[in-house]
Formats: sequence, structure tokens, C-alpha cells
Amino acid sequence: MYNKERKKEVKEKTAKKTAEVKEKVSEKEPTLEDLPGVGPATVEKLKDAGITDLMSVAVAPAMELAEITSMTESSANRVIAAARNALKLDFMTGEQLHDKRKSIEKISTGSKEFDKLIGGGLETQGLFECFGEFGSGKSQLAMQLSVMVQLPKEKGGLNGKVVFIDTENTFRPERIKQIAEARGLDPTEVLKNITVARAFTSDHQMLLSEKIDSLIREKKINVKLVVIDSLTSLFRTEYAGRGTLATRQQKLNRHLHTLQRLADVHNIAVYVTNQVMARPDIFFGNPTAAIGGHILGHACQFRVYLRKSKGDKRIARLIDSPYLPEGEAVFKVSAKGVEDV
Repeated sequence: MYNKERKKEVKEKTAKKTAEVKEKVSEKEPTLEDLPGVGPATVEKLKDAGITDLMSVAVAPAMELAEITSMTESSANRVIAAARNALKLDFMTGEQLHDKRKSIEKISTGSKEFDKLIGGGLETQGLFECFGEFGSGKSQLAMQLSVMVQLPKEKGGLNGKVVFIDTENTFRPERIKQIAEARGLDPTEVLKNITVARAFTSDHQMLLSEKIDSLIREKKINVKLVVIDSLTSLFRTEYAGRGTLATRQQKLNRHLHTLQRLADVHNIAVYVTNQVMARPDIFFGNPTAAIGGHILGHACQFRVYLRKSKGDKRIARLIDSPYLPEGEAVFKVSAKGVEDV
């Protein structure tokens, strides 16, 4: 009788332990090694390219993945499909999407009127474009946001760090120190939290943006804002004339998708400045138009046109947003940075 009860007790304990092990295995986050057809050599190639998790595989183009791993495009499609299945990337209800969007965070611009115009601040998980003439405040806003993102959440920041890609030699540490001091922050610490890179060609600019993912993962940097000032300057210089327009737009499109993936995967806000041109075919109204065409217009969730006003005043006009109406806000750029008039 005793042996039977003992055997039953041991059997129950064994079953319980087996169930616990299975539960832990099912809860374990899938890795690259779990993908079918992906061996150690392929994993090494993926990691060298900055692809270190399943989400990066799931959102990667098949052609790009095939090029990195030397596999066929059909094999790359199977790997991507397996990654998407493992992550359960499928259709969801509007309610589920609404719950997912609760993870979006916002960075204050420093001006309450400007924040109100754009729905409370610069959103993570999206691309935010500001375009306008020289001196309209695009770069000033870029440096302002680089300081604001480091503030605590209750003060309009995200306690985060910044990656700043400078294509026009406009980043000035002295200006960052001015804005930081006006916000009661230690200028030296603020500068330490900004990783700056100067891009000299459009390919260099694209390479730097691709490296941000590995910078976040390998160095464990809490990046919450990526700034590119300006996005189109180098593309505009290198691809002049209608004959090169298609090539330029294709490269720009690829660059924008890299930035969007970065924003989605790491819950980052991406702020880009853009140059403008004067359209000679416009005889009435404002002839100013943003560079980049429809590709840039479709890629950015928020588009804001900045223009000068009297003195230090600037006017921000919201041109496009998925859920906000068009409107204007007046702010000023002073020694303290961007603030209300």
C-alpha cells in the first residue's frame, strides 16, 4: 500500500516538473537559432549585419536578407515567414491596435503651442519631418529635442539618449550647452548622452542609420531619439538632374524604410529636417516646396512647414498628420531654445 502511494506521489511530482519545464520552454523568447534552415554560420552573418533578433528578420526585405546570408530569395522568404509566425505577426482588431499604440511616448518641443499643434509632442514609432527655408528653425528644433528627450517624463522628456546624424555641419555643442543650462541640466552630461556622426555622402548617411540598431543592442544605449539634419542634402548634391531622379528616389525610399523599422522595433522618435526649393511654375501663393517628392511625403507621418516671422518668432504649420487637422502655431527661438512667445 505504501509503495503504491509512493509511486503515485513520485509520478505526480514528475508530471508537475515536466509541465513546468514545458511552460518555461514555451515562454522562452525565440531566437535566430530557432529559425528553420538558419545555422551558426548564417546567424553570424546576420549579426555582423546588425540583425540580432527575430523582429529584425521579420521586417527585413527578402532580397536584402538573401544578400546578407548568401541564401536564395525563396529560402529568405521562408525564414522571414518563420520569424513572423514565431512572433505572431498577423492581423489584429482596431481595439488591439489601439492598446498597442499606448506604448507610444512623446517628446516636448519646449513650446506648449507647438506641442498642442502636433498632438502633445514628437511621437515615437514614427517619422517627423520639418522643412523650410534656411533660418526657419529646423536645426534649432533638432538641438532642442536632443536636450528635451533627456528630461524626465513628467517634464516632457523620455530619460533617453540621442543619435544625431549631421550632414550639413550644423550641430553645435555650444548651442546644446545653452539650451541645457536654460533647462537646469548639466551641459557636460547632456553632451555625453548625444552620439554624433558627420555624414559625407548619401551612402555614408545610409550606413550610419543602419548601424544605429547594433549601437542600441550591443552597447545597450537607451536611444529614444534619432535626428538627421538634413535628410535630403547629400542626396540632392549627388543626384542632380532628371536622369538620376529615379535612382535617388529609390535610395531615399530604402533609407526611409530603414528609419521606420528602427522607430518601430525600438520605440524611437525619428526627427528629420528637409530642404526646400522654389517652384517657378507657381504664380500665386507660396512657391516653396519640400525636396524628396511623394516618397518622402508618404513615408513621414508628420510633416511640418516652418517659416520665419518678425524678429525671433517662427510659425509652424502642420501640413500632414494621420489624425490631426491642419493648423498653425507661433513659437520663438531665443538663447534658451524653442519656447512660447
